[in-house]
Amino acid sequence: MLAAYAVSQSADDPLSGLEVGERPDPEPRDGWTVVDLKTCALNHHDVWSLRGVGLAADRLPMVLGCDGAGVDADGNEVLVHAVIPSDGWQGDETLDPRRTLLSELHDGTLATKVAVPRANLVPKPAELSWEQAACLPTAWLTAYRMLFTNAGVQPGGTVLVQGAAGGVATALVQLGSAAGLRVWVTSRDEAKGEQAVALGADRAFASGERLPDRVDAVMETVGAATWSHSVNSLRPGGTIVISGATSGDAPAKAELTKIFFKQLRVVGSTMGTRDELQRLASFVAASGIEPLIDSVVPLADAREGFARMVQGQVTGKVVFTT
Repeated sequence: MLAAYAVSQSADDPLSGLEVGERPDPEPRDGWTVVDLKTCALNHHDVWSLRGVGLAADRLPMVLGCDGAGVDADGNEVLVHAVIPSDGWQGDETLDPRRTLLSELHDGTLATKVAVPRANLVPKPAELSWEQAACLPTAWLTAYRMLFTNAGVQPGGTVLVQGAAGGVATALVQLGSAAGLRVWVTSRDEAKGEQAVALGADRAFASGERLPDRVDAVMETVGAATWSHSVNSLRPGGTIVISGATSGDAPAKAELTKIFFKQLRVVGSTMGTRDELQRLASFVAASGIEPLIDSVVPLADAREGFARMVQGQVTGKVVFTT
């Protein structure tokens, strides 16, 4: 099968370890099945794997990718849920301390075929194109869980999204707006803030700018650079949901006094469950949301998409067709 896979790792030159070529077809074990992929999509997780983060060197070569949609062995159109629980785990798979994502222990989705547990398949709504479906299983699922499982906000509430241009942030804007939330965003780039408003955000502010009102919840993926602003932007009793720390995880001030005095909640959030992915897909289809897509290219040209991501040129999802 054709695949984009890691053969080596380099923190400084991640593309040096990327190969696009033939790999053996997957052979599923008991309880698993093979999906013929129609589309797959790129995530920063894939670049980090090439940099040597989250993927052990002794597991190379490894097919990359967490996002995929295709046809299962019975002819059903499906999305692939990328969180793989350990054998025998029951309940929320994101809480399994031994869970992995596709492309960490098992080959991922940047290929024409992928083997996954049968329980990880989610029906693809007919309203979604193959390209749209491939956008959902990672960044969009992360955003869905942040907003609707962990933030505790209701329609009419106000949410602040730190860092408007990232994949999770873009999904947060589109999902929040469709759900009746007032979504504010911050960005260091005025053009990216304007784009967020075009996608449904109510207002855009410069990074660190004082807001006109306190918000009910902050969606935090930036980390150290925005932490104090996130804490200071919340109303008493509000919630920070954090799913990443791209600027580092050690803020200059922890703001502990403000957190306990204002009775703020700080909630960690990672990916989402298979059931949440199914609800996400249904919500996107019913709401008519069109996930922002940066580009659609053949899988054979995957290096082009990786290069755009490494160079910071991506706005929305990079989707590969098989």
